[in-house]
Amino acid sequence: MLSVMIRKITLLFLLLLVFFQLKAQQYGLFNTRTLFDGFENPAQKTFVLDSSRQFASNFFLPYLGIHAVVNGNENVLRTMLKDGLYSTENVPLNQGQTHNIFQNTNIYLLNFKLFRSYKYHKEIGLAWQLRADADVNYTNETLALFDNYLRFINEDNNQSYLNAFNNKGYAQSYHQFSFNYRENYNKRLAFGVKLSLLSGISYNKIDVNRSYLDLASADGPLVLGLRGSYESNFRKGSELGKSVAPLFRNVGASVSLGTTYQSKSGFTLMANIKDLGGIRWGKKSYVSAFDNLQNPLVLDSLLDKESEEIEDRVTRLLTSDSKRKAFYSPTNAKADFTVSKTFGFYTPVLIVSKNLFFKGGDVALVNRFYRDGFSVSLVPAYNFNKVLFMGMQGMYQTPNFEVFIGSDDLFKTASLFSGKNNDHTAVSRSYTGASAYLGASIKFGYVVEHPQNSSYMPGLDDHERGFFSRLFGAFKKGKK
Repeated sequence: MLSVMIRKITLLFLLLLVFFQLKAQQYGLFNTRTLFDGFENPAQKTFVLDSSRQFASNFFLPYLGIHAVVNGNENVLRTMLKDGLYSTENVPLNQGQTHNIFQNTNIYLLNFKLFRSYKYHKEIGLAWQLRADADVNYTNETLALFDNYLRFINEDNNQSYLNAFNNKGYAQSYHQFSFNYRENYNKRLAFGVKLSLLSGISYNKIDVNRSYLDLASADGPLVLGLRGSYESNFRKGSELGKSVAPLFRNVGASVSLGTTYQSKSGFTLMANIKDLGGIRWGKKSYVSAFDNLQNPLVLDSLLDKESEEIEDRVTRLLTSDSKRKAFYSPTNAKADFTVSKTFGFYTPVLIVSKNLFFKGGDVALVNRFYRDGFSVSLVPAYNFNKVLFMGMQGMYQTPNFEVFIGSDDLFKTASLFSGKNNDHTAVSRSYTGASAYLGASIKFGYVVEHPQNSSYMPGLDDHERGFFSRLFGAFKKGKK
């Protein structure tokens, strides 16, 4: 019943698995002062005085990242990976079971940052990202209907499936073009801002709040009734193709705000509000409210045909009364807080992150071990969707070069892909997930030396004031 949405989400998920990296928030990169850290946490420094060069970029070497989790019916996914078959033969019906798919992708196609000024340590950056996120709640009956609907007839003709197809969820993707600025307010406190222009690619949202599958009479055919709402910016793949390029047919905006504080006792505190904003999906989008409870979909004429025919009928039901008009969707904004302290070669980083508009969030503890430019991080994390992750990251970093690779869900990722050749991959487990990320950046240009060490310093001006100093200074009392 969620066929159109599940197909699009599955296609998007598989494309991301093939072309892009897998990501949650890549907590192992927090407080590393990498180029990625400087864009995701806008108050963070990227350059090191007397060591780094003036410009930094990934040179179109994408920071690849996606994190996807299927919580429930893991055997279905594993069978698809192992044998290429979609089978719900062992999925129990009429037991009220619901499951989740949630996915988060953040890909930096290009980023560039420059050291603007020694005073206040000003840094300015530009970035182009691809973003995608999804959160879908679905039932066993939804999966089974589009695999083998005859199960609903053969197992027990007397069963009534009331509200067994109540599903809801969303999936959206978009381009994000950002301007980043950070500066020191004083020796311990810093502020940063990231302003973004968004270009929507795809959006789907469904909410079925009432449903049933039943016999029309004692000997009658199966009938399906659904009531709910549906929103999408496209109906056919040809329409979606027009939105893939960043042409701003679906325009939006977002803002990220961040601050860092270095305490006298050596603790580093960081707080952020990230990607707070939304997208206006154009006036040619589809918005529909469907209700066929009184006039249900009769399935008797389809008993000798493929399940795709049922899918087509249900799809037409969802979209037949749709109106072409614009609508708005929020971005998956987050609020997070970080505290860390270095003890020789070991740095623990505690991170708490919460989604603002959608359910979910994380608590993570990064355990970073550093020596001679090399670092290894172990990252246990608890997701508020009741999922426990174990991540690991390796990095080599100098003031002018960095490369890293990692996974936010190491064991499940290894299990998922190594299990393709395992005869027991169809066995259900707690959840199925995949996560992997990698990236690199290089700094070039003049060395950003302290003015006492060099006759050249970009932006050096004894009379210059910082933006945040001027902003907050407006609230100070003037001298009498």
